[in-house]
Amino acid sequence: MSSSWYDRFILPRALDIACGLPMIGRQRVLVVPLAQGRVLEIGVGTGLNMRYYDKARVSRITALDPALELHPLARERIAQAGLEVELLGLSAEQIPLPEASFDTVLMTYTLCTIPDPLAALREMRRVLAPGGRLLYCEHGRAPDASVRRWQERLQPLWGPLAGGCHLGRDIPALLKEAGFKLPDLHTRYLPGPRPFTFHYWGEAVAP
Repeated sequence: MSSSWYDRFILPRALDIACGLPMIGRQRVLVVPLAQGRVLEIGVGTGLNMRYYDKARVSRITALDPALELHPLARERIAQAGLEVELLGLSAEQIPLPEASFDTVLMTYTLCTIPDPLAALREMRRVLAPGGRLLYCEHGRAPDASVRRWQERLQPLWGPLAGGCHLGRDIPALLKEAGFKLPDLHTRYLPGPRPFTFHYWGEAVAP
């Protein structure tokens, strides 16, 4: 199997189906409509968040994603939502934008695949304006030891199939290490196999 062919043609559609499931959509509803002002979306992917933005609250959206092959679907969904979005084919570890450029950074189902998540989070903090918020919804490290063991067993197989996704990243620990405070952290398992479904969501702020 050619990884480039798989990454270009199979993986985007597979991720679009998995990340477009109704239960995932219900999670997006909890965070995306809260975005306001100048918004930076990290990992726009196929544009699944576009339908959930509150256009009355958002003044400008910039969207990052290094996987340019995902963007045709994103552009279609942007057009359907009636939003003006600047798409940048870049990774989040080095965001070539000025400090304090955004009122909101939005991150959904993205931190699991970023090669250096701590560097990316520090960049997100840098580009947030004073008083800005990082809104996030991510899956990650399960609280139960038995489930964590399964996350570790599955990771070598799962990662290459899912675009580098890490099942067991400790999302709150990464956010705190990057300098964020977590005044609004929520967690739970979603329906489905537990190694894949433990979720963290809420908002993070930089003091």
